[in-house]
Amino acid sequence: MNEHYYTEHPQSASDRQSFKTELKGTSLAFVTDAGVFSKSSVDFGSRLLIETFREPEIDGPILDMGCGYGPIGISLGKCYKTRKIIMADINERAVQLAAENARKNQVNADVLQSFLFEKITGDFASIVSNPPIRAGKKVVHQIFSESFRFLKSGGTFWTVVQKKQGAPSAFAALEEIFDAVEVAERKKGYHIFCAKKL
Repeated sequence: MNEHYYTEHPQSASDRQSFKTELKGTSLAFVTDAGVFSKSSVDFGSRLLIETFREPEIDGPILDMGCGYGPIGISLGKCYKTRKIIMADINERAVQLAAENARKNQVNADVLQSFLFEKITGDFASIVSNPPIRAGKKVVHQIFSESFRFLKSGGTFWTVVQKKQGAPSAFAALEEIFDAVEVAERKKGYHIFCAKKL
Protein backbone atom coordinates (compact mmCIF):
# COMPACT_ATOMS: atom_id res chain seq x y z
CA MET A 1 0.00 0.00 0.00
CA ASN A 2 1.40 3.37 -1.03
CA GLU A 3 0.48 5.29 2.11
CA HIS A 4 2.31 8.20 3.72
CA TYR A 5 2.17 9.79 7.16
CA TYR A 6 0.56 12.84 5.50
CA THR A 7 -2.40 10.72 4.28
CA GLU A 8 -5.70 12.17 5.46
CA HIS A 9 -7.32 8.83 6.38
CA PRO A 10 -4.67 6.16 7.11
CA GLN A 11 -5.78 2.66 6.11
CA SER A 12 -2.92 0.73 7.74
CA ALA A 13 -4.01 -1.62 10.53
CA SER A 14 -3.78 -0.05 13.98
CA ASP A 15 -0.69 -1.06 15.94
CA ARG A 16 -0.72 1.13 19.02
CA GLN A 17 2.42 1.38 21.12
CA SER A 18 3.70 3.69 23.83
CA PHE A 19 7.04 5.00 25.01
CA LYS A 20 8.50 7.52 27.44
CA THR A 21 11.21 10.03 26.63
CA GLU A 22 12.74 13.27 27.88
CA LEU A 23 12.34 16.45 25.85
CA LYS A 24 13.53 19.92 26.90
CA GLY A 25 14.30 18.57 30.38
CA THR A 26 10.82 17.10 30.93
CA SER A 27 9.76 13.44 31.04
CA LEU A 28 6.89 12.78 28.61
CA ALA A 29 4.83 9.74 27.62
CA PHE A 30 3.44 9.17 24.12
CA VAL A 31 1.00 6.77 22.50
CA THR A 32 1.65 6.23 18.79
CA ASP A 33 0.24 4.04 16.02
CA ALA A 34 0.84 2.77 12.51
CA GLY A 35 0.33 5.38 9.78
CA VAL A 36 1.97 8.26 11.65
CA PHE A 37 5.47 9.72 11.32
CA SER A 38 8.27 8.17 13.42
CA LYS A 39 5.97 6.02 15.53
CA SER A 40 8.56 4.19 17.64
CA SER A 41 10.48 7.19 18.99
CA VAL A 42 10.82 10.96 18.60
CA ASP A 43 12.92 11.39 15.45
CA PHE A 44 16.26 13.19 15.63
CA GLY A 45 15.07 16.20 13.60
CA SER A 46 12.05 16.87 15.84
CA ARG A 47 14.17 16.36 18.95
CA LEU A 48 16.79 18.85 17.72
CA LEU A 49 14.05 21.34 16.80
CA ILE A 50 12.49 21.06 20.27
CA GLU A 51 15.81 21.47 22.09
CA THR A 52 16.88 24.45 19.92
CA PHE A 53 13.56 26.34 20.01
CA ARG A 54 13.61 29.65 21.91
CA GLU A 55 10.48 31.19 23.38
CA PRO A 56 9.27 34.15 21.28
CA GLU A 57 9.83 37.64 22.67
CA ILE A 58 6.21 38.60 22.02
CA ASP A 59 2.95 37.42 23.60
CA GLY A 60 0.72 34.98 21.82
CA PRO A 61 0.07 31.33 21.07
CA ILE A 62 2.37 28.74 19.49
CA LEU A 63 1.27 26.65 16.49
CA ASP A 64 2.73 23.22 15.72
CA MET A 65 2.00 22.71 12.01
CA GLY A 66 2.10 19.05 10.93
CA CYS A 67 2.11 17.92 14.54
CA GLY A 68 1.96 14.15 14.05
CA TYR A 69 1.24 12.49 17.40
CA GLY A 70 2.33 15.70 19.12
CA PRO A 71 5.90 15.59 20.51
CA ILE A 72 6.85 19.14 19.43
CA GLY A 73 3.68 20.97 20.50
CA ILE A 74 3.34 18.98 23.73
CA SER A 75 6.94 19.49 24.82
CA LEU A 76 6.68 23.24 24.14
CA GLY A 77 3.36 23.37 26.00
CA LYS A 78 4.99 21.67 28.96
CA CYS A 79 7.89 24.13 28.88
CA TYR A 80 5.96 27.36 28.28
CA LYS A 81 2.88 26.83 30.45
CA THR A 82 1.40 30.30 29.92
CA ARG A 83 1.30 29.89 26.13
CA LYS A 84 -1.74 28.56 24.30
CA ILE A 85 -0.69 25.64 22.09
CA ILE A 86 -2.42 24.81 18.80
CA MET A 87 -1.51 21.60 16.96
CA ALA A 88 -2.65 20.73 13.43
CA ASP A 89 -2.17 17.84 11.02
CA ILE A 90 -3.89 16.44 7.90
CA ASN A 91 -3.69 12.87 9.27
CA GLU A 92 -6.82 12.06 11.31
CA ARG A 93 -5.08 9.28 13.25
CA ALA A 94 -2.21 11.63 14.16
CA VAL A 95 -4.73 14.26 15.33
CA GLN A 96 -6.51 11.75 17.60
CA LEU A 97 -3.15 10.65 19.05
CA ALA A 98 -1.97 14.24 19.57
CA ALA A 99 -5.16 15.06 21.50
CA GLU A 100 -4.77 11.90 23.59
CA ASN A 101 -1.08 12.65 24.25
CA ALA A 102 -1.83 16.25 25.23
CA ARG A 103 -4.30 14.98 27.86
CA LYS A 104 -1.88 12.26 28.97
CA ASN A 105 0.87 14.85 29.55
CA GLN A 106 -1.52 17.45 31.00
CA VAL A 107 -0.90 20.04 28.32
CA ASN A 108 -3.72 22.43 27.39
CA ALA A 109 -3.72 22.29 23.59
CA ASP A 110 -6.26 22.67 20.80
CA VAL A 111 -5.73 19.91 18.23
CA LEU A 112 -7.37 20.08 14.82
CA GLN A 113 -7.37 18.24 11.54
CA SER A 114 -6.40 20.67 8.81
CA PHE A 115 -4.74 20.51 5.41
CA LEU A 116 -1.91 22.95 6.12
CA PHE A 117 -3.49 26.27 7.23
CA GLU A 118 -6.98 25.58 5.83
CA LYS A 119 -8.70 25.50 9.26
CA ILE A 120 -6.27 27.79 11.12
CA THR A 121 -7.52 31.10 12.51
CA GLY A 122 -5.85 33.88 14.47
CA ASP A 123 -2.20 34.82 14.55
CA PHE A 124 0.77 33.40 16.41
CA ALA A 125 3.87 34.43 18.30
CA SER A 126 5.64 31.32 16.99
CA ILE A 127 4.99 28.61 14.44
CA VAL A 128 7.06 25.45 14.51
CA SER A 129 7.10 22.70 11.88
CA ASN A 130 8.97 19.52 11.04
CA PRO A 131 7.59 19.64 7.49
CA PRO A 132 6.52 16.58 5.45
CA ILE A 133 9.53 16.61 3.10
CA ARG A 134 8.20 13.61 1.17
CA ALA A 135 5.05 15.57 0.30
CA GLY A 136 7.28 17.63 -2.00
CA LYS A 137 8.89 21.05 -2.16
CA LYS A 138 5.63 22.80 -3.13
CA VAL A 139 3.91 21.73 0.11
CA VAL A 140 6.98 22.52 2.24
CA HIS A 141 7.36 26.00 0.72
CA GLN A 142 3.62 26.60 1.17
CA ILE A 143 4.11 25.95 4.91
CA PHE A 144 6.90 28.58 4.87
CA SER A 145 4.85 31.26 3.08
CA GLU A 146 1.61 30.67 5.00
CA SER A 147 3.51 30.67 8.30
CA PHE A 148 4.69 34.19 7.49
CA ARG A 149 1.07 35.22 6.89
CA PHE A 150 -0.13 33.76 10.21
CA LEU A 151 2.65 35.19 12.38
CA LYS A 152 2.31 38.35 14.44
CA SER A 153 4.85 41.09 13.80
CA GLY A 154 7.95 40.07 15.76
CA GLY A 155 6.95 36.40 15.56
CA THR A 156 9.25 33.50 14.69
CA PHE A 157 8.98 30.46 12.45
CA TRP A 158 11.09 27.41 13.35
CA THR A 159 11.71 24.45 11.07
CA VAL A 160 14.10 21.54 10.52
CA VAL A 161 15.41 20.29 7.16
CA GLN A 162 18.15 17.76 6.45
CA LYS A 163 20.97 18.90 4.19
CA LYS A 164 20.41 15.95 1.83
CA GLN A 165 16.67 16.76 1.70
CA GLY A 166 17.16 20.33 0.55
CA ALA A 167 18.28 22.46 3.50
CA PRO A 168 20.14 24.99 1.27
CA SER A 169 17.11 25.58 -1.00
CA ALA A 170 14.82 25.74 2.06
CA PHE A 171 17.05 28.43 3.58
CA ALA A 172 16.97 30.40 0.30
CA ALA A 173 13.16 30.12 0.17
CA LEU A 174 12.85 31.35 3.77
CA GLU A 175 15.13 34.32 2.98
CA GLU A 176 12.77 35.34 0.17
CA ILE A 177 9.75 35.28 2.49
CA PHE A 178 10.99 36.42 5.91
CA ASP A 179 12.78 39.55 7.10
CA ALA A 180 15.57 37.69 8.94
CA VAL A 181 16.66 34.05 8.83
CA GLU A 182 19.32 32.30 10.89
CA VAL A 183 20.73 28.79 11.13
CA ALA A 184 20.00 28.25 14.83
CA GLU A 185 21.60 24.80 15.00
CA ARG A 186 23.31 22.28 12.76
CA LYS A 187 23.91 18.67 13.75
CA LYS A 188 24.26 15.30 11.93
CA GLY A 189 23.18 16.90 8.65
CA TYR A 190 20.07 18.49 10.17
CA HIS A 191 19.62 22.25 9.98
CA ILE A 192 17.34 24.19 12.36
CA PHE A 193 16.20 27.47 10.82
CA CYS A 194 14.66 30.34 12.75
CA ALA A 195 12.93 32.94 10.54
CA LYS A 196 11.54 36.19 11.89
CA LYS A 197 8.73 38.46 10.74
CA LEU A 198 9.61 42.07 11.57
